[in-house]
Amino acid sequence: MTAPHPFIACVGEAMVELNIAHRAQQIGFAGDTLNTAIYLARNLRTATPVGFVSVVGQDPLSQAMQAFIAAEGVGTDALRQHPDRLPGIYSIATDAAGERRFDYWRDQSAARCLFEDGFDQLSGATMIYLSGITLAILPQARRLALLDHLAAHPAQIAFDSNYRPRLWEDRATAQAMIEAAWRITDIALPSLDDEMALFGDQDEAATLARLRGYGLRQGALKRGALGPAPLDPAIEPPALPAASKVVDTTAAGDSFNGAYLAAVLQGETATSALRRAHDMAIKVIAHPGAILPRAETTAS
Repeated sequence: MTAPHPFIACVGEAMVELNIAHRAQQIGFAGDTLNTAIYLARNLRTATPVGFVSVVGQDPLSQAMQAFIAAEGVGTDALRQHPDRLPGIYSIATDAAGERRFDYWRDQSAARCLFEDGFDQLSGATMIYLSGITLAILPQARRLALLDHLAAHPAQIAFDSNYRPRLWEDRATAQAMIEAAWRITDIALPSLDDEMALFGDQDEAATLARLRGYGLRQGALKRGALGPAPLDPAIEPPALPAASKVVDTTAAGDSFNGAYLAAVLQGETATSALRRAHDMAIKVIAHPGAILPRAETTAS
């Protein structure tokens, strides 16, 4: 039996995006872990490929989605095709400040069947990146099985809690599952607002104390306009420029994650990783949409 080729696995749901602006409607493809996979692939200069792990349908939109992912330099070998289900859909609109409103049609999406037949899609992965959305779309028994599998997997685990209350049965379940994920995570990429909303932390200091209490030291706490704070208290937060232009905050955190992970995988220092990731997020929020033109984000 041939050993699986090593790859960096980004695990989750890709959806059809309806971007509504100025009475024009554009169709694209996005999703939190897919966005991160794209920005990771664009910034990575190592030989290990990035692959997207999910389930799509066999319909024309799923075929177009798969072609889009491949065209972005992200591998599709770990994508499965469901014979009956379709991809989820969401619409996005932004206000004058670049803040987003989402409406979703995803309850029966193909991605909800992820790992129904086990975890072979993760074979060969040297790093596995997933999010709270990845966990939220799975039934509880499969969430628990996935977390057990990840705890025993030799890959590095990177995680972003990305808390979306509407996807979870209840807050208590979300708290339990996301805490369990944090406890097996090697590289943590949480957002302050998500963590405070989910766990009820009183302030940033409480959030950092809780995350560090799980044993997390590698990674960053994303704080929006304040910039990232390193999880390792021994690292001095670098002085980083504020965004001068905010058009659309879609994928700000996802692009940060992709650039950060690329820097870590290339052996850069923690401070350099924070700078690269922050710079990438600033570029992304200055333009409409989740995915920038390749020339503006590809590592030189």
